[in-house]
Amino acid sequence: MKTSISESLPKLPGAPTEKWPIGEPFVQALAHGSMSVELYAPVGLDLQTPHRQDELYFIHSGSGEFVLDGERYSFEPGTAFFVRAGVEHRFENFSADFSTWVVFWGPQ
Repeated sequence: MKTSISESLPKLPGAPTEKWPIGEPFVQALAHGSMSVELYAPVGLDLQTPHRQDELYFIHSGSGEFVLDGERYSFEPGTAFFVRAGVEHRFENFSADFSTWVVFWGPQ
C-alpha cells in the first residue's frame, strides 16, 4: 500500500455532513485490519472529539498548538503526537496551511 499528500489533499474538504457542514476535514488514505491512515486538515476550528482507538499524528504542514489532556504543546512540520484512546485532544491556533497524517489502530 502507498499514499501521498498529493493524492489525498485534493480530496479535502470531503462531503458536508451534519457534524461537518463545510465538509469533512479528513480523508482515509490507507486501511488494513484495525489500522487506518487519514489526512486531517480542519479549517478554522478543530471540532473532533475523543476517539475509540489509539492514534498518532504526524504534522505535515502548518503550525499551531495541540491541546492533549489539558497540556498545551506547540507544533510545526515534523512534530509527532501520540494520543491514547478516549483522551481529550484538539488543535488550536493553527495556520491556514495546517495538515497532519493521523494513524488509528487497536480495538474499535
